[in-house]
Amino acid sequence: MNDQDRQTLLDEEHLKLLSIGYMVEAGVTAFFSLFALVYVIMGLMIALVGVTANASSKTDNAPPAVVGLMLGGFGIAFFIVMIAMAILKFSAGRCIQRRRSRSYCMVIAAISCLAIPYGTFLGVCTFIVLGRNSVKALFGK
Repeated sequence: MNDQDRQTLLDEEHLKLLSIGYMVEAGVTAFFSLFALVYVIMGLMIALVGVTANASSKTDNAPPAVVGLMLGGFGIAFFIVMIAMAILKFSAGRCIQRRRSRSYCMVIAAISCLAIPYGTFLGVCTFIVLGRNSVKALFGK
């Protein structure tokens, strides 16, 4: 086995591991996005309790309904952003599998570096692997 065949085999294995890593990270991100729904439920409960308490009693001990709506809105926004990130990471894993859109994978790797520690490790490994000339050739660039 010559050096070029060995490098090709190593590149294929590293790309396979990166693809699996992005699929796992997409699943973990999607799972943790579900925790944002807790904020949505809490916000709705605060809003409903605030409206009901203010309508039935003359005391203003309950928080205003706007606080609950803001909390719920934050939860919905966070959920949408996290699901979008999970979709982007899954898409990057598929692009690595298919050897397409190297620049897209690099952008997602940069964004993934914000998810400390696993995302940072995955992003740095992506930069190292996709930066090789032999891997650039596999992606057609």
